[in-house]
Amino acid sequence: MRKDRLYFLTFLSITIIFLIIASFTVGYFIKVSASQLIEVQVESSKREVNEIATLINAQLESGLSKESIVDNLQRTIEKTNSDSWFISMIDWSGKEVCHPNRTEIGQKTNSNQTLLASLNENNNSDALYDVLVNNSSEASSEIIYISPIRNADWIVAAHANIPRISGQMKDLKNNFYIIFSLMGVLVILLSFLAVRLIGSKYEKQLELKNTTLESEVLNLSKLNVDLVTYKERVVESTKEEEQESISDTSKTRILTYIRNELVPVRIQDIAYVYTENTITYVVCFDGKKSTSNVSLDDMFTNLDSSLFFRANRQFIIGITAIDKIIRYGNSQLKILVQSNTSVEIIISKNKAAEFKQWLNS
Repeated sequence: MRKDRLYFLTFLSITIIFLIIASFTVGYFIKVSASQLIEVQVESSKREVNEIATLINAQLESGLSKESIVDNLQRTIEKTNSDSWFISMIDWSGKEVCHPNRTEIGQKTNSNQTLLASLNENNNSDALYDVLVNNSSEASSEIIYISPIRNADWIVAAHANIPRISGQMKDLKNNFYIIFSLMGVLVILLSFLAVRLIGSKYEKQLELKNTTLESEVLNLSKLNVDLVTYKERVVESTKEEEQESISDTSKTRILTYIRNELVPVRIQDIAYVYTENTITYVVCFDGKKSTSNVSLDDMFTNLDSSLFFRANRQFIIGITAIDKIIRYGNSQLKILVQSNTSVEIIISKNKAAEFKQWLNS
């Protein structure tokens, strides 16, 4: 249940992140694409207007009558106003001389002078984008470029069919939204699947580690239970039974020193023995510490091997002194001693099996 909730929150987070990114980027991409498209079409219309103006000027210079020129141009541009961009010719007073829609001939044209000046000076596609896409103009068409004819009072004008181009821009927007939606669905689903695959792999590794750890904890718990059982058995034994359990070659006391004073210590009172700087120290349960002239090896031979264990080169530990056994490092064991000292004894990996066998003996 918790994993399902985690996956749901992951899916929700990826979706929200994508929507935030898309909300900032989709508008930018739409405007850039639309502006580039408009800029290309404006340049094409300018080139067409200049070519027609040059052609009409050449016809006038060749002596062709104005009536013939107007008639030829009218037939050429007839009904082209259904296209996104079309051509017309006006006179200096602003009246239409030639127009794809014959009903417009003789009518005074209305144009956005600010837009026209902006396009003529800077080829500002952003200004045209605002007119075409944001519907800042209510006119059906806008003059975007003019080219005067030198030998007549005519001007060739390029028109933008605003409703038609606005429709194209809307189609462009819709296409972008569809593309972004499909891309978003793919990105979200693929990201979610990738998270699930990675999460599943990690969970398997974690479960394997947990299984191994549980096994080690169980083994360690069993070891501590064995220790408690053994200690209870030792405590419940009488002095006579303890003495009988000691071999004939073992001693009941050892002779130690505290400064210059000779102090006999009962073996059953010894918590642990250790060596430091070639000196052997004997530590009792009450925390009293004395020294011995006997080496650690010789000391171990004088102790009952069922009650004392050689933990490492430095320590000999008594069974009744062990307070707790803790897993430590790489298959090592840490022994906490039940005495007035805070010593911690480490049993190496190689000695751990022997220690466990000693506890179970």
